[in-house]
Amino acid sequence: MSGEPPAAGPPETRVERHPSAPSRNGAHRRRRRLVMLGGVVLVVALLSALLGFGLTRDPSVLRSPLIGHLAPDFSLPLLDGPGSVRLSSLRGQVVVVNFWASWCRECRVEHPALQAAWQRFRDQGVVFVGIPFQDSPSASVAYAREMGGGWPLLSDPSSATALAYGVYGVPETFFIDPRGRIAGKQVGPVAYEFLTDQVTALLEERSS
Repeated sequence: MSGEPPAAGPPETRVERHPSAPSRNGAHRRRRRLVMLGGVVLVVALLSALLGFGLTRDPSVLRSPLIGHLAPDFSLPLLDGPGSVRLSSLRGQVVVVNFWASWCRECRVEHPALQAAWQRFRDQGVVFVGIPFQDSPSASVAYAREMGGGWPLLSDPSSATALAYGVYGVPETFFIDPRGRIAGKQVGPVAYEFLTDQVTALLEERSS
């Protein structure tokens, strides 16, 4: 009969989520956390590998980016007395620039080598210059008087010269050829044999 209502279809089935079932948003957040954690683990592993490699390297043989380039010029006052020294005025001579500090144990280790080399080359057109690094003037002066030497010791209170040379620890020693270019660098206490080899090579280069 036309007056009868149409037959009803099957009732709609609705699936209820169990309270303990994970939500889609929760699963997405967990995946994102796992990805982030994996990235952190990878970064830590890479840093550890780089650190381990660095610890196997001898820092004394690391090549300075300044080698082969003109040495940064400086004009610094003498540590204990009037006067100053400008590096550019020493052009034509071999210059050994030694960064040190009174609190540095290895500086005491290398000091006899510096003294012996200075006595050997001081009359051959070789100039030694000592520059304290992150040291108080009074402590530097006391150290110099205790240890002796004879070569010019300068004052670099702001460490501007040390920063220009890329110094990050002491002792560090730079060898500058007669043209004013950095020919070599030693990180750590310098040995007498190494000093004499470097200076002799630069003197021979000057005379050739």
